[in-house]
Amino acid sequence: MFDVHSKESHGYSLEVLADILSQSKSTIESRVRKGELSLIKGSNLIPHSQVAHHPEIASIVASKWDQELGIKPARTYNLVELFAGGGGLALGMEQAGLNSIFLNEMDRHACATLRHNRPEWNVVEGDIAKINFSEIREEVDVLTGGFPCQAFSYAGKGLGFEDTRGTLFYEMAKAINELKPKVFLAENVRALLTHEGGKTLNTIRKVIDELGYDLVEPKVVKAIFYKVPQKRERLILVGIRKDLSQDVTFHWPSPYKKIMTLKDAFLKGELFNSDVPLSEGQQYPQHKREIMEQVPEGGYWRDLPDDLQREYMKGSYHLGGGKTGMARRLSMSEPSLTLTTSPAQKQTERCHPRETRPLQVREYARIQTFPDNWEFQGPLSAAYRQIGNAVPVNMAAALGRSLVRLLNDIENIKIAQS
Repeated sequence: MFDVHSKESHGYSLEVLADILSQSKSTIESRVRKGELSLIKGSNLIPHSQVAHHPEIASIVASKWDQELGIKPARTYNLVELFAGGGGLALGMEQAGLNSIFLNEMDRHACATLRHNRPEWNVVEGDIAKINFSEIREEVDVLTGGFPCQAFSYAGKGLGFEDTRGTLFYEMAKAINELKPKVFLAENVRALLTHEGGKTLNTIRKVIDELGYDLVEPKVVKAIFYKVPQKRERLILVGIRKDLSQDVTFHWPSPYKKIMTLKDAFLKGELFNSDVPLSEGQQYPQHKREIMEQVPEGGYWRDLPDDLQREYMKGSYHLGGGKTGMARRLSMSEPSLTLTTSPAQKQTERCHPRETRPLQVREYARIQTFPDNWEFQGPLSAAYRQIGNAVPVNMAAALGRSLVRLLNDIENIKIAQS
């Protein structure tokens, strides 16, 4: 963890600085070799003074996180969530003070998780295409969800709302059209920005406009800035109903004042009040374990002896590219790489920093900032899948507070006009 407000922490490690600035570690190392940056004597830390001019660093120093924690709903705001998964987004929205009245999810194990942890939530299991949203009688203030990124069929189409039929975006748009929430938030993979050369996002923009919403300029949100020990990025889309949007502004959440690392996830401290509990987890086959034993903390396949590199990588050994996820052991002093739906996939290995095994379920959950009492239902593979697909809870809560702030502003205007 690096705290810019602490006198003892007066520098950034090369790895953490690279994450903050969205540069590779090799780029930072190159800047050090060229003399653009220098290390604090006897350490591998870049002094704060050398990088304070970067906007990302300045925003951490000027963080308003603590003030934003004080944002509370002016009244009860009702939330409908689609594609709810294992509950990361819904839990964050709950922490922000929003009231979930309807959650839809198709995966039965994820639905079991939601019901187990929040028996009072109205969890509707099944295909979103078969749900009649007109049955929701309450006023809906917010609609949230993460629709999968899918290609549209572009041949000879104007690509309005009806032309996106057959996609899960269409189903989310249909729900927005029926429920008319004041605001919606959709999250997606960063790749949506450039999907089909940008045509997919342009179609989504057109449909949102057609539905009667103004789209806030989409933003790629990096989890490490929101008290999450993970290098996860998500594209966030926020739409405000046009009859309200002219009078209010959506404010993106401020970054947290520290960058959290795996040490913060696994050991008692600021993120959690105890060390990570033991839990079930995948195991390596004996031979793979013997190979992974030789990867140092923070290392990957290129840190193996050449004969093991060739054996492990097979044909990929001769191909270009770093393939830095292969035979990857995480580091306690860095945020985790983005979690996937399994910690022991060859392309996206997530080995424990100091023990030679894949990350366990509770370790996975902590990296996504789920509380330890949030219990995942279903077999081991289902638990990993629910966690790996989730929106990090702390990031969701920060976005939720921004939504509450917006709704409060709308409420204040209504009161002033009445």
